[in-house]
Amino acid sequence: MGYLGNKLLHIVPVMLAVTVITFGFIYLLPGDVTYAILGDQATPELVAELQEELGLKVNPVLRYFRWMGGVLQGDFGRSFITQEKVTDAIVSRLPVTLELMILTQILALLFSVPLAVYSAYRAGGAMDRATTGVTFGVLSVPNFLMAILLIYTFAVYFNILPASGFTPLSEGLWANLRSFALPALTLALIEFCALSRVLRADMIATLQEEFILTAKAKGLPIWRILFVHALKPSSFTMITLFAINVGSLISGSLVVETVFALPGIGRLLVNAIYTRDFIMVQGVVLFASIMFVMVNLAADLLYAALDPRIRHERT
Repeated sequence: MGYLGNKLLHIVPVMLAVTVITFGFIYLLPGDVTYAILGDQATPELVAELQEELGLKVNPVLRYFRWMGGVLQGDFGRSFITQEKVTDAIVSRLPVTLELMILTQILALLFSVPLAVYSAYRAGGAMDRATTGVTFGVLSVPNFLMAILLIYTFAVYFNILPASGFTPLSEGLWANLRSFALPALTLALIEFCALSRVLRADMIATLQEEFILTAKAKGLPIWRILFVHALKPSSFTMITLFAINVGSLISGSLVVETVFALPGIGRLLVNAIYTRDFIMVQGVVLFASIMFVMVNLAADLLYAALDPRIRHERT
């Protein structure tokens, strides 16, 4: 079996465990969704009737297999509260979350790679020490506080960016990017700090290798040595962290999309939790887990592309 086949085979038990844990924890939560639906009109008779209608009295194991049967066919269920299909709700909000994540990753790489390369090249210098202090300071700031600071700076004080709201791409690229500027910057500022610290450490080690000394002896330009010869072998740890950060971006989007009023998956999940819409919560959490696993699979495949030795050793 090839390298890709082995990876796909390992994903099967992981995804099975994710579905079991997701389903189990949701139904272990206290409370009853029927009371959230009925509100002040909840009586024992109406509650029992609605529980029967929603299938909540069915054995949990049987409910799990029914749910999984639908998931395997692309049907994540239907919201108890809005009667909207979970799949439709996710698909309609997915472009917003994907754009936020893509812009965040682009900004994080634009900030982290040049800064890490320069810091490694001038390790111990004034710029390196200043960067270290700033990055560790930014890492200690939570997402919600970073969002508030950026809103005050760019939306209130300078009044150059909108504080909240979403402008679809159909209304213009510039207006769309302006609505994503502060949310993406909020997540990117925290992510780039970790990426730059990891890449800097690996770059310092790589620059001591013999092939780098050979490249210097040949008189190659320093920019070529840094960005062509040293960056590639130094990027493996950063790629790992980059993939893992997808999980933190998904969790960070819960806060950021709520603060900036973005109609993405994160805000959908928060609203579902508030209304105790268990079916919606299950579907969104499972979908986010699938995204996380797929991104990590892509990272593994990227390792093999960057270093063929990994592919041949594991096949």
